Amino acid sequence: MTKVAVLGASGQIGQPLSLLLKSSPLVTELRLYDVVHAIGVATDLNHIDTRAKVSGYLPADNGLEKTLTGAELVIIPAGIARKPGMTRDDLFKTNANVIADLLSGVAKFCPTAFVAIITNPVNSTVPIAVEVLKKAGVFNPRKIFGVTTLDVVRASTFVAHVLGEQDPQKFKVPVVGGHSGATILPLFSQSQPSVELSKEQLDAITYRVQFGGDEIVKSKAGAGSATTCMAYAGFRFAQAIIKASKGETGIVEPAYVYLPGVSGGEEVAKKLGIDYFAVPIEFGAEGATKAFDIGKLSAYEEDLLKTAVQELKGNISKGEDHVRVATP
Repeated sequence: MTKVAVLGASGQIGQPLSLLLKSSPLVTELRLYDVVHAIGVATDLNHIDTRAKVSGYLPADNGLEKTLTGAELVIIPAGIARKPGMTRDDLFKTNANVIADLLSGVAKFCPTAFVAIITNPVNSTVPIAVEVLKKAGVFNPRKIFGVTTLDVVRASTFVAHVLGEQDPQKFKVPVVGGHSGATILPLFSQSQPSVELSKEQLDAITYRVQFGGDEIVKSKAGAGSATTCMAYAGFRFAQAIIKASKGETGIVEPAYVYLPGVSGGEEVAKKLGIDYFAVPIEFGAEGATKAFDIGKLSAYEEDLLKTAVQELKGNISKGEDHVRVATP
């Protein structure tokens, strides 16, 4: 895979994400789309001495069609960002319509592409995307993902800070569930290597992983949300998909997926009573090849799981209903 499209490329996530993709030797063609400034961002990036050719498009002159035709991976950070006091649910009305419109374009112009959705609230925007693709008759559950990599990155980072470890990447902490607040479930009991945390430390780190976005929104005083760290996480996820598509094996990354459509996922869905959930996913050339079970949880994590599942049910229904009501 070499042709990557970024929808929402001029935004505060889209620009650093596009820069990281331009820096990758795995990408040979990068197409940027946004309602403003995408052509300028592309021109800027084309001054960088890496192999990827960058082109930018606006809605005029069939820009979305030109962006998507032939694309093999579509990454979507488009939409409005959170502001102080705004929950992910507050974003829903605007971003739901953005995702529905863009996925209609994917269905028409690159129906076999991998799709990685960053646009919040991911718990609801992924079900919206799935319903749009289903209506168009091109839904492939192995190729559409909600990007939750940032939750895993935060878990490793925050536990390293608490334990005084210099290299956060030493820790591999599974994070399952959704991608907002209490739906995010870091499994520190399954950390590799194992970690010893007091109840106070566990409470504090779990809260930071779940509400790290709020921490950033507050610290930026209304000037933005989690952007550079999200761009990093999106790039890491994109690289995983690209490497797997080129035949590299043993690649596992977390993702929020439609469980019944992925091998191993149906069992997880039945156990949890929910169709969408983030779990570690093994990737192959055709996308998700296996969804891993969440494994044995501690009593602390079991309590968090109940809360996560209950909240996710409402988030998922909200996304599905948006499409069903809009296009009966």
